[in-house]
Amino acid sequence: MWLFLGTDAMSFSGLLIAYAVLRATKHWPNPVEALGGVHLSGIMTFILICSSVSMVMAIDAVKMRQPKQIRNWLLATIIGGVIFLGIQAYEYVHLMTDMGMTFSTYEHGNNLFSSTFFAITGFHGLHVLSGVIYLIYMYVLALRGRFDKGDYGLLEVCGLFWHFVDLVWILVFTFIYLI
Repeated sequence: MWLFLGTDAMSFSGLLIAYAVLRATKHWPNPVEALGGVHLSGIMTFILICSSVSMVMAIDAVKMRQPKQIRNWLLATIIGGVIFLGIQAYEYVHLMTDMGMTFSTYEHGNNLFSSTFFAITGFHGLHVLSGVIYLIYMYVLALRGRFDKGDYGLLEVCGLFWHFVDLVWILVFTFIYLI
C-alpha cells in the first residue's frame, strides 16, 4: 500500500504542479467566482475530515473487540464517502449547466481552468469511489466476523488509503478552491 500511495502521490503532485504552472502563466479566473463560491467544497472537506475520524474509530473498535461498533464506524465512513461523491456530482452538474464549464470549455474564460479543475477533482473523485468500494468490502468482512478477534491489519491498510484520499482532498481544496 505504501508503494501504491507513493506513486499515487506523484500523480496528484504532477496534476497540482501542472495546475500551478498553468495558473501562473495563463490568464486565470478567480476560482471562487468561477466555481460559484466555496460553500459546497467546504462542506465536502468537513465530511471527508469527519470520515477520517470515523475510520480511526473503526480501527479502535477492532482493537477493543467491539464488533457492532466496528460495523457502525465503517458504515459512517462509507456514508461520508457517498455523501462526498453526491455533492461532487451536484457541483459538476451546477458548473456545467449554470457556469458553462465542461472538461474542454469554459464560457467565461480560459478553458485550461475547467480542464484542470475537472481532471484533478475527477481523479480525486475516482479515488473516493475506489475507497468507498474498498470500505464496503471491509464492511462485508466485518459482517462475517473477520475483525472480531482484534486483528486490524487489513482494516488499517484500508484506513491508510482512506486517510491518503482525505489528505489529498485538503491539498486539492486549498490549491484549487482557496488560492
